[in-house]
Amino acid sequence: MPIVSSKNGQGIILPADFLKRRHLSENLEYWLDAREGELILLPRIPDVNKLYIEATTGCNLQCRTCIRNIWDDPQALMSRETIQNLLAGLHDLPNLQRVIFSGFGESLTHPHIFDFIESIRKHELAVTIATNGLLINPIIASELVKLGVDRVMISIDGGKPETFADVRGALLSQIVENIRHLNEAKRQLRSLFPSIGIEFVALRSNVAELEQVSQLASQLNVSRILVSHVLPYTEELRDEVLYGYEPVPPFKSISWPLRADAWIMWATQDLPRMHWGADRRCRFVQDHAMVIGWDGGISPCYALSHNYRYFAIDGREKQVSRYGFGNVNESSLAEIWMSEDYVRFRNEVKGYHFPSCPNCDLRESCDLRGQNKGCWGWNPSCADCLWAQDIVRCP
Repeated sequence: MPIVSSKNGQGIILPADFLKRRHLSENLEYWLDAREGELILLPRIPDVNKLYIEATTGCNLQCRTCIRNIWDDPQALMSRETIQNLLAGLHDLPNLQRVIFSGFGESLTHPHIFDFIESIRKHELAVTIATNGLLINPIIASELVKLGVDRVMISIDGGKPETFADVRGALLSQIVENIRHLNEAKRQLRSLFPSIGIEFVALRSNVAELEQVSQLASQLNVSRILVSHVLPYTEELRDEVLYGYEPVPPFKSISWPLRADAWIMWATQDLPRMHWGADRRCRFVQDHAMVIGWDGGISPCYALSHNYRYFAIDGREKQVSRYGFGNVNESSLAEIWMSEDYVRFRNEVKGYHFPSCPNCDLRESCDLRGQNKGCWGWNPSCADCLWAQDIVRCP
């Protein structure tokens, strides 16, 4: 452990070999923080790897599992001005690898979505689109292939037409046909991309059909099924929850062969955790990701990107308020990412400096939990977060 020193009280000198091992610049700036008497240096580095972009909060479906059923947030599109300001900030993010169009709206309903994707692809960034699949006709399928979209994740929450219609209010046959359009566009344009994935939200009423969805995935040359549990926003959805405090048998894992040109690979299900555990890990923070809302507001994750209520794992109702660190219409992406509050927040989450509220003896009487707060650590609190438990999941 090297000894560091300050020179004439003007700063702390870090050894050159220390900086080299950690790939840190000699001229790097740091935020100085303290916790329980210890000094903490937090480097200001624009090391964003992923951007999650919510192009719209509008949708062409009204799924019964969707947060949009209970929130008061506006239904709106990302403006051209916000898009341009976002694009201008990409130059300052040298580590950026992937842009994911997702969120709680249907990205393909945005009238300028293809122009948006084209501009991002000019930066040689990989692009993922999460969609309900309803709009993928032959023209849109060809456009996605021509633009070089890397992945398309399509929501299918039932293997039977009646189950799918109950959850999504749409025809399963239409989604299947649209996936075939995408495969045909790839064949005609001689492209292996985009790879096609399925998102499946597991409920008591549909989990028995997960095997049927896997069989369907095999027929449609789908490379991955991402399984998530539902985040219960209503009493009805609380009755659909499959996870709990105690260990629960995992879902049966299924794999199937996937043809990619002359190669045969194996596609698999990506399964969630089934119960609350001591291990907590925020994928958004660990993956160096940031979420950009329709209005340009920056949030650290989906869980804090909107105003809504939900029921925690022990049934306690919580009111979550949108929490952000800036707006791309006022500051650049790099400036927001390296701001003091955002850097400190990520450090708190990496160490998970939050109480474990679901395990507390006072959890039923604690008023702070209803306001999404904790009795120590950063607020808003990530103590109950089901994303950090890998119970609720995103692409």
